[in-house]
Amino acid sequence: MERPKGAEEERERSFRRNLRMSRIILPIVLGMMGAAWLLYSDLRKPRFEPDPSGQGGYEWVDRNHDRIPDLGDPKEFRITDDGSGDFRLITARETLGRLDWTWYSTLWLVLAVVATALRDLGYMIRIRILTDKALNWRSAFNVIMLWEFASSLSPSVVGGSGFAMFIIDREGIPLGRSTAIVLVTAMLDEIFYIISVPLVFLLVGMDDLFPQQLDNAFWGLPIMTIFWIGYAFIISMTSVVSYAIFFRPRAFKYALLYIFRWRLLRRWRPHVVKVGDDMVIASAELRGKSAAFWTKAFSATCLSWSFRFLVINFLAAAFFPVSDHLLLYARQLIMWVILLISPTPGSSGVAELAFSGFFGDLFPALGLIGAVAVIWRLLSYYLYLFVGVITLPRWLRRTARKARS
Repeated sequence: MERPKGAEEERERSFRRNLRMSRIILPIVLGMMGAAWLLYSDLRKPRFEPDPSGQGGYEWVDRNHDRIPDLGDPKEFRITDDGSGDFRLITARETLGRLDWTWYSTLWLVLAVVATALRDLGYMIRIRILTDKALNWRSAFNVIMLWEFASSLSPSVVGGSGFAMFIIDREGIPLGRSTAIVLVTAMLDEIFYIISVPLVFLLVGMDDLFPQQLDNAFWGLPIMTIFWIGYAFIISMTSVVSYAIFFRPRAFKYALLYIFRWRLLRRWRPHVVKVGDDMVIASAELRGKSAAFWTKAFSATCLSWSFRFLVINFLAAAFFPVSDHLLLYARQLIMWVILLISPTPGSSGVAELAFSGFFGDLFPALGLIGAVAVIWRLLSYYLYLFVGVITLPRWLRRTARKARS
């Protein structure tokens, strides 16, 4: 069926308008300023470290009586009269100055880059599976890069799904099918997360997963409370979407219309109508898919997300021996909820603060947090901004003919 020309042109204008250069520059500047501030402050901040020689000049006094040395709190330590002591005071800059960069460090950095590439490869494999290989590898690459690009320009709580429908549609996939693909990718991502969290709790336990220093750091709530609210929301939304797609799409649509006929909600009713229509279309596209189809799609999802979280492990290993890779990996699952509900584009600012809070006690020197955070954001955020800027103009020209057909 031929698409209405006016609607097509309006989507085109909206897409170009929302991806204009001003929206690219702002999140880059905010993110780089946050990363630079984190790195600068961490490099200058003094930290107490154990001194095996017993001549560190400081002793621990456990001022807060928690029986845990807080290496970043000067009130926890006092200077000894004779220069003895099991702890020494050292800045992160001094710690970094003592590091020797080796081929071993380079290897771990290369592995981090490879993990980033495998993450995107998993997404490309999945998009080809969901489109029944209607997209070739070049088109799949463009779709994923531009999808990540749009997500980087949008608040995390909004994401790039609206743009993704347009991107896939412009590659020649009908809009109804594009809608179904975007919905099912979000559903598969959430299912992976829902399954992973209980496994992490089983393998790691809950005692070390929620850093106490982050309590009240976000919206004045304990970090565990934020996590459980986010996790419950993810389960609820995934359950509703799954039920609506596979069992009662029309009932879901009519329920939404009934709720949004109330006066306070009536202004959003046109958008809700579209959501309901999208659910009906997605259901028609996805019902009857074989078990092999879903197994392949979910396996590609697991590949992507597994390597997504391994990037930080590899980066940390490039700077120091990681004592507990599983705990480092597990905390990323908790941190992801914070990034998911961030109101800033690409989680700018929030990501840097969360990174420091979640991994500060796992790094032997505070300065290393800033160094790893900068490289992590380069691979997980800035990379897609730069690739998107390069890819977008060529992609718009290449797909212009498809969009008009």
